[in-house]
Amino acid sequence: MFSYVSLEQRVPVDHPLRGIRKLTDAVLSSLDAEFDKLYKDSGRPSIAPEYILRALLLQVFYSVRSERLLVEQIDYNFLFRWFVGLGMDDAMWNHAVFSKNRDRLLTSDVAQQFFAEVNLRAKKFMSDEHFTVDGTLIQAWASQKSFRSKDGSDDNDGADFHDQKRSNKTHESTTDSDARLYKKSYGKESKLSYLGHALVENRNGLIAAAMVTHADGYAERDAALLMLKAKQEGRSRRITVGADKAYDTKDFVSTARELNVTAHVTKNDKGRRSNLDRRTTRHSGYAVSLSRRWLVEKGFGWLKQTGPLRQVKLRGLEKVDWLFVFSCAAHNLLRLPRLIAQRQTVGLQEQCA
Repeated sequence: MFSYVSLEQRVPVDHPLRGIRKLTDAVLSSLDAEFDKLYKDSGRPSIAPEYILRALLLQVFYSVRSERLLVEQIDYNFLFRWFVGLGMDDAMWNHAVFSKNRDRLLTSDVAQQFFAEVNLRAKKFMSDEHFTVDGTLIQAWASQKSFRSKDGSDDNDGADFHDQKRSNKTHESTTDSDARLYKKSYGKESKLSYLGHALVENRNGLIAAAMVTHADGYAERDAALLMLKAKQEGRSRRITVGADKAYDTKDFVSTARELNVTAHVTKNDKGRRSNLDRRTTRHSGYAVSLSRRWLVEKGFGWLKQTGPLRQVKLRGLEKVDWLFVFSCAAHNLLRLPRLIAQRQTVGLQEQCA
């Protein structure tokens, strides 16, 4: 097929992916040195990591359910070809080759580096003083039938587990050994899951830090303290962090204060005494922090409804963490072009005034 119209001309000037593509190219160019370490000069030719990461961004943005379908859509979708960087006549990859090359990235630190570079470009839109932290349940790619006794004492194939006492101490998934049986709240069913954690800044709701841990009752608070410690390295200025009542524990509040962080958590005083006192709650900033807690839920909603995190199709803590952090970077990338445009509009209005 011969065409006088290039892929660049076919994509509308005001298409949302144009701004995202420009930012993505800048981020990927800063990671060239890391990509060179992953790929040897000898051996069979591989798919360029820039192509893989752009394709994975499309998978997150457009809720493509598998690599097979993603490769198929890139083959016939001119918009997808343009975003990835392929020409109109370039041969498409085999889906198995794409997945194999993707796995090479999954075992590296590329996701955290990509996330850090995105946030470097988003720094002027992010608050560096006020944050919100929370965790969300990520369903693992493992069934209840795979949750078998560690000592092999199960008499059946795992299908009939009713009236059996099962716990993470005595049982383990044969499909994904890192998944843990966990329920988010009372009255809910237990699922094999991971816990994803995000630290969101309170100005525009951009994700400042992210990580995945095993699912247990202490993971949310431990992960929050780890992210806050990393955020406070080399800083002497006090910051605030909002959180729900699950974070209202003596250990979390006291450790946060040691990190020079003021914990603005919802008071849990039902049948007990809250660990917060008037030193914190009397300030107007406490109520403001609690009013901004919806920002982290909005991000989790996008990551699960549009993104791939309602139930992950990867197994193992390391790979799930990679996907979670990369999806958080995609979330910020999606928000940035509009924030940049809003700032430019405000600047023009101020000049005209």
